[in-house]
Amino acid sequence: MLLETQSQLSGEDARFTGMVIRKAPGIYHVEREGELIVCTISNRLRKTLLYPIADASSVPHQRVQAVKDIDTVDPIAIGDRVAFRPAEPGKGVITEVLPRRSRLSRPAAGNKPLEHVLVANLDQVVAIFAAARPQPRWNLLDRYLVSAESSDLDTLIVITKMDLADEAEIESVVELYTSLGYRVLLTSSETGEGIDAMRDALSDKLSVFVGKSGVGKTSLLNAVQPGLGARVGAVSEGKSGKGKHTTTTMELFKLDFGGAVVDTPGIRIFGIWEVDGSDIALYFREMAPLVGRCKFGVSCEHDHEPGCAIRAAVEAGNIHPRRYESYLRMLNGELD
Repeated sequence: MLLETQSQLSGEDARFTGMVIRKAPGIYHVEREGELIVCTISNRLRKTLLYPIADASSVPHQRVQAVKDIDTVDPIAIGDRVAFRPAEPGKGVITEVLPRRSRLSRPAAGNKPLEHVLVANLDQVVAIFAAARPQPRWNLLDRYLVSAESSDLDTLIVITKMDLADEAEIESVVELYTSLGYRVLLTSSETGEGIDAMRDALSDKLSVFVGKSGVGKTSLLNAVQPGLGARVGAVSEGKSGKGKHTTTTMELFKLDFGGAVVDTPGIRIFGIWEVDGSDIALYFREMAPLVGRCKFGVSCEHDHEPGCAIRAAVEAGNIHPRRYESYLRMLNGELD
């Protein structure tokens, strides 16, 4: 189930759990048993309390030694299951974020390294690209895939506007990614191609959509569930801050046939959280088995070093040159 059912936590007075389905700066809408509770958060969730390093049994009354800021943009994300205390009717205060089974993150904009958790407790990332108009940028797809792989998340690749496709190009793309074990769906909102398969892929899962504007997400969502694209678009277009690389409002939308979707509007730069250097190769499925087999072992960056197993695999045709190009772009910090 997507929604945590009622549970009164032992030892606490009037404390309940629910799922965060909408958030704006400082405001969180928590769904509990079909009711929406508008919540703020306890100040303690924005701080980390530091205790002395000692055996707890030897320090009977430990005191807080220091308080530091948390290392995330926001301690609460869409999809989080949270504990809250009710305040006045329809309102509450979130006091705890329950353990997450998964999350999709990116580095926050700015100089300080902070984690921006986009969605928590999700089942899959849905990477959406148009076959044409706009021209697809497959390097960006590789960036999405590496981000999902680093978080141990499944990815569904969806190519829209197949009625406009260069069939030879799309066929080669499908062949490449299916050979790596990824699922690829070809869809067209105009012809209905792939829409039933899309519903099946989304059913009973919490999915997060990633993709540039103009790729046809609205039309695709409307085809999957009438009116859904307009609802998602109202959040995506009306609430995103211009000139910013974050989304000010995000929302989870339930599907009539089971499951839910979250869009990521306004995110134009998709950085990868806590993955850098040659570790990036670990998240390319065809490169990972070769890491450590180079002449210089794990210190090889797979760029110019002699005796590199990954470069040899590219030259032998076992790694696609464009995938290797994507790796080098990420290694050099280029953003797609």
